Amino acid sequence: MNLPQYLEQREVRELISRALIEDVGPGDHTSEALVGEDDLASAALVSRGQYIVAGGPVAELVFQIVDPHVRTRILIPDGQVVGPGETILQIEGRARDLLTAERTALNFIQQMTGVATLTRQFVERVQQYGVQILDTRKTVPTLRRLQKYAVACGGGVNHRLALYDRILIKDNHIAFWRRHGTGKLGDAVRVARQKFPNLEVEIEVENEEELRQVLEARPDWVMLDNMPPAIIRRCVEINANRCKLEASGGITLGNVSAYAVTGIQAISIGSLTHSAQAADLSLDFMI
Repeated sequence: MNLPQYLEQREVRELISRALIEDVGPGDHTSEALVGEDDLASAALVSRGQYIVAGGPVAELVFQIVDPHVRTRILIPDGQVVGPGETILQIEGRARDLLTAERTALNFIQQMTGVATLTRQFVERVQQYGVQILDTRKTVPTLRRLQKYAVACGGGVNHRLALYDRILIKDNHIAFWRRHGTGKLGDAVRVARQKFPNLEVEIEVENEEELRQVLEARPDWVMLDNMPPAIIRRCVEINANRCKLEASGGITLGNVSAYAVTGIQAISIGSLTHSAQAADLSLDFMI
């Protein structure tokens, strides 16, 4: 699996360090009171259900930041299936340090594994149609790279990472353009491309007539916003492969196949990152 290299970025390590500061503060006083300073322990990060793993290296790094001498071993790599009772990660080190790192490590991997698992469910529903499942910017603040990495673990495709790496002209931009620009949607595409020629340009449309207006400006992508599958099918015919089409809005596991069969290239789903249920994982100590 070709995963993005987000976990190697310095900001991910900084994010983990901030999360530990948030949880530990001046000290893990419970462990300091009840566990000997030199007591050693081993533990296993175990799954209580069937999931697509994401975030094993993140959990591993949490333990290593707390104690550089801790020994870790990933048994199930990111992007792979884990079943109930199976161990994802083994850890050995000072008991106090393992207890201190436990909750932060679990918080990261449980959330990321939940995202990957939900993404895989969508991907499996549309795979026979050759449609990409895209993520969005609807992410938990500061966790975007981790959540988008998790989407990739689930077989989804990362859309734009942030505001700076693609032009995406949405409804509020269009409202301003209609009032202060020429008002023509095709002109909005042309102006954006002229200003940032190295970026892909995507524009949101809400009906067939708007699609016709923007196609003459040759955007790279058009987002078909909150349209039912029957209308999207007509938009695919109007487009005639002139640009890529993305369906968005109100798409669930229950109706995603109806959108995929229309002939569009991609479906973007905000719930992958803002509504995924955390995986049921636990850290079991061998005492």
